[in-house]
Amino acid sequence: MVREGYKRTEVGVIPEDWDVVPITKATSEIFLGLTAKVDYVNSGGIPLIRASDIANSKLSFAEARTISVRQHKKLTKYRRPKRGDVLVSKSGSLGICAIVDVDIEFSIYESIIVLQSNQFLNSNFLLWLLRDKKTQFRIIGEKVGSTVGHLNLEMFRKLIIPLPLIEEQKVIAQTLSDVDALIAALDKLIAKKRGIKTGTMQQLLAGKKRLPGFAMEWNKCRLGDIVDKIVGGGTPSRSNPDFWGGKIPWTTVKDFATFNPFSTQEYITEEGLSKSASNLIPKGTLITSTRMALGKAIIYEIDVAINQDLKAIFPKLDVNNIYLYYWFQNNSEYLEILGSGSTVKGISLIDLKSIPFLKPSLEEQQAIAQVLSDMDTEITALETRRAKTQAIKQGMMQELLTGKTRLI
Repeated sequence: MVREGYKRTEVGVIPEDWDVVPITKATSEIFLGLTAKVDYVNSGGIPLIRASDIANSKLSFAEARTISVRQHKKLTKYRRPKRGDVLVSKSGSLGICAIVDVDIEFSIYESIIVLQSNQFLNSNFLLWLLRDKKTQFRIIGEKVGSTVGHLNLEMFRKLIIPLPLIEEQKVIAQTLSDVDALIAALDKLIAKKRGIKTGTMQQLLAGKKRLPGFAMEWNKCRLGDIVDKIVGGGTPSRSNPDFWGGKIPWTTVKDFATFNPFSTQEYITEEGLSKSASNLIPKGTLITSTRMALGKAIIYEIDVAINQDLKAIFPKLDVNNIYLYYWFQNNSEYLEILGSGSTVKGISLIDLKSIPFLKPSLEEQQAIAQVLSDMDTEITALETRRAKTQAIKQGMMQELLTGKTRLI
């Protein structure tokens, strides 16, 4: 059942006053870039943009090669996009789009499809339309090639798109661009806050900057001197299904990349725990990796079992656990360098324990940990806000690009 004022079309349900047209009807030209041979490229020409140079919304010239102006003018496939053209990657990261918003002279490689809008289609609206999940599904669904897929230009020209009046297109595009600008501003602010935190952490953990009220000299020792014990883990036999799928969280290096303080990627059974070298680590314990992901540290809010690549570190009573966590963050690059092994980097317990450690008083450790924790809390709040804004944007795209919500 289609609600009043709407119609069912090839691209889904849209307002009755919207058209559905082949993309060629709303563009003045759709073409590919040039095939650049090695002898066309040198250090004294204009930028040659490839699919890998297309960013989310703007063109990046950081990795662009240059193509000889002299040779370039002789090429029959010379293509020079203009401001407002929409570029689509036809190979590699299929379907990634960008809009040209620069007046710099450049050319495009054959891995890019260029769409030039006509008077019936707003370029920014087209950009958002091509980024929409439904459009992306239709675009990528038309890829050809069994090994390395790519978009077929002729199939792309047959793409059907919904088309509201030009004024409504502009309002939709501007609304979505405003949300995108907010996300970009949040990204910039998050990066700034992370940089401030990193600088503060480096200053505080090295004793170069002292918090008010602290002047006592720090104790120079080794990591092993401040540790009460280090506990390793193991992996239950994969061949025994009775060891897996239980209720005990079991963590590995893989969990460092997708860290959630309340869950792990895999779970084991009580039998799997008791009949393996794995150990159950109490919540709040610092866990680090001695094989791969060197220098990374995590702290769970639940009890977890660990595998053989991880070590649980139990510091002495005069060492704050959160302070130790930030110490690992601050020394992550150093720990990475210490890693040995040609294929998979690892660090021995002897080497780990021998790392120099500056130990302030427990009170100063707690104060430093609190400062850095407060910074992390602020960053997390901004990241949450960004994630929510991103989700709102996705919802807005679905509503606005299908006409479910009308702005004019």
